[in-house]
Amino acid sequence: MQKVQLGLIVNPVAGMGGSVGLKGTDGEMYKEALALGSEPVTPGRTQEMLAHIQHQDQITWLAAPGAMGADFLAEQALPVEVVGITGEETSAADTKRICGLMLEKGVDLLVFVGGDGTARDVYDAVDQEAPVVGVPSGVKILSTVFSVSARAAAEMIDAFIEGADLIEEEVLDIDEEAYRQDRLAAQLYGALRVPDVREQLQPAKIASSQSQSPEANKDIIAGYTADSMEPGTLYLLGPGTTVRAITDDLGIKKTLLGIDAVLDGKLVGVDLNEKGILELLDAHPQRKIIVTPIGGSGFIFGRGSKPFTPQVIQRVGVENIWIVSTREKIKALECLRVDTGDLETDQALAGYQQVIVGDQQRRMVRVQC
Repeated sequence: MQKVQLGLIVNPVAGMGGSVGLKGTDGEMYKEALALGSEPVTPGRTQEMLAHIQHQDQITWLAAPGAMGADFLAEQALPVEVVGITGEETSAADTKRICGLMLEKGVDLLVFVGGDGTARDVYDAVDQEAPVVGVPSGVKILSTVFSVSARAAAEMIDAFIEGADLIEEEVLDIDEEAYRQDRLAAQLYGALRVPDVREQLQPAKIASSQSQSPEANKDIIAGYTADSMEPGTLYLLGPGTTVRAITDDLGIKKTLLGIDAVLDGKLVGVDLNEKGILELLDAHPQRKIIVTPIGGSGFIFGRGSKPFTPQVIQRVGVENIWIVSTREKIKALECLRVDTGDLETDQALAGYQQVIVGDQQRRMVRVQC
């Protein structure tokens, strides 16, 4: 069986502030933690994770030097290729640089031990280029890229080796200085791919609406969607403020409650009825529909967008429907709903559909008829 190449990066100071009442170790705060008598946390977490991996015989390890990874593998007599060099004191720059070197070596899965600050550093270097497993060791763990424990991280690694699917999870971080002043200022930083072992993944401690305002979320969705629009394609835009934010991004004016049409960044139809839509479909073979669910009920078709009739939907095709929504709205909904008045159309729309919730970020949400 072909071996899987894993990379290990450990933040030696992550979590040291917790036992001495600090709110984290970003920047130079780890020195204050040391002065207060704090002991390193990551060694124990790293060793526990390594000790519980069941498929060690199928792994070849890459690791950052010394206390950033290689020492722990050596303690368990596991062969390792050391990547990069560091000084006596390590930094976020070391994490980012060594992640980059591991990517160059074709790492299959990157395992990092730390907190939200470490997750940010890994995201900066890795983004979507390789999946990760986060081993929680920080004072603040808000990001959902982390396992619930070191042992859970080992199970996620084993699941990856066994062929588990990957999902995107959020990297969140807080302003530590604000946190020390008893203010929670959290921010969505990005998303990383992780093995889809949900029972072992860190649940969100705060709602996305707390980490990023709905209006900011709308702006991000709008920018990403507008940038994704293809030349020569007709876009039929449903009602709602989330969809209107897309035209705001394009610099054109949309009706809030109507269905408008955009082609190559210009309005070609305003407040359209079914007839007007069908005429545009006759003229433009490349077409898509963009809709957002109604808050509370979750309807994407059949409420508030009646001109999107079964005939329109069938001609556009279910595969050409983009659903956009803020995370706040999606989290409040049990499912999305359709009620077009035609059972065949409703059944074609039913099932799990992708919903754009951010920049290159989607959620699979059930559509029910």
